Amino acid sequence: MRALTWHGKRDVRVETVPDPALQEPTDVIVRITSTGICGSDLHLYELLGPFLEPGDILGHEPMGVIEEAGPDVATLAVGDRVVVPFNLSCGTCWMCERGLQSQCETTQVRDRGKGGSLFGYTKLYGQVPGGQAEFLRVPFGDTLPVKVPHGPPDQRFVYLSDVLPTAWQAVEYAAVPPGGSLTVLGLGPIGDMTARIALHRGAGQVIGVDLVPERLERARSRGVVTLDLREHGKDLAPAVRELTDGRGTDAVVDAVGMEAHGAPASRAAQQLTGLLPDAVSQRLMDRVGVDCLTALHTAIEVVRRGGTISVVGVYGGMTDPMPMMTMFDKQIQLRMGQANVRRWTDAILPLLSDADPLGVEDFATHVLPLEEGPGAYKTFQAKEDGMIKTLLTP
Repeated sequence: MRALTWHGKRDVRVETVPDPALQEPTDVIVRITSTGICGSDLHLYELLGPFLEPGDILGHEPMGVIEEAGPDVATLAVGDRVVVPFNLSCGTCWMCERGLQSQCETTQVRDRGKGGSLFGYTKLYGQVPGGQAEFLRVPFGDTLPVKVPHGPPDQRFVYLSDVLPTAWQAVEYAAVPPGGSLTVLGLGPIGDMTARIALHRGAGQVIGVDLVPERLERARSRGVVTLDLREHGKDLAPAVRELTDGRGTDAVVDAVGMEAHGAPASRAAQQLTGLLPDAVSQRLMDRVGVDCLTALHTAIEVVRRGGTISVVGVYGGMTDPMPMMTMFDKQIQLRMGQANVRRWTDAILPLLSDADPLGVEDFATHVLPLEEGPGAYKTFQAKEDGMIKTLLTP
């Protein structure tokens, strides 16, 4: 089959690799029809090479049709249409039963001290072949895939793999009161969808912050009050307070993470670590890694006293300095973590109707053949061509 594989920093290629095969009687093989490029894929493209090996198959936002099912699979059959969550969660362990599928005890990467495994990610999360490919082996056939109806386009359902449940959890964790206010830092795919979900769920005011004109315009068209970081810069917090009776918003979602703009010293440290031999880089990242914390520190400044910060952007540092005195003084509540995809899919599915209240069917700015994947990574990383969300079609 053809698959998009990692070969080094900013070097991904589409090449021919062996087809996946059933390994357990509860596995299914999915023929992929659409698969997304996620912002966290750019961490692999740019920063996390020490935890990858040449030939690793990337991607964790796929959907398709069951091509083959193991003999013990009872709820799915060949020909069924499914979305594949990015967590490898068994659905039956102690953690999964409590809605913490990202911490699945069946797939935890214990030798790395990490939570549940992820499709298409690094050694830190199981090094499981990903979904930017023609076929994908999916374990836990009866409990992991999300069955969806045939008929509507893939764009209606594919975001159940990551974007929708991640944004839904971000809003859930933000705990915006009815009619309350929310600032979303970063209007990439997750931030954009977070803003849409927050408004749909009753937020009275959503303020979106970014510096990419296309992202700002897209959010503004859906009722988000936008602030251009290029204009406000260090004056962002006063601008938010001016919009919220001088207090700041009830909640803030950090949808940016470790690749925030600014913090040149942290950025230089990240880049330098990536140039070291893999064994050395891994030890440094595991023990003394640092992030660009511009977005998170901005969230702390922008949120009102007694407010909540929901962190959905990915961070990987182990020695990140945090302004604990300010956080304590402001009585900030902080929630974060990988999305527990299967916890939220049943609540989201009814919204994926012909009415399309969240605008999923035109959410992708680019739909490209899988063979154009390497160019799409480059364009997405550079924030060019108005690219906000890309789907690849094998």
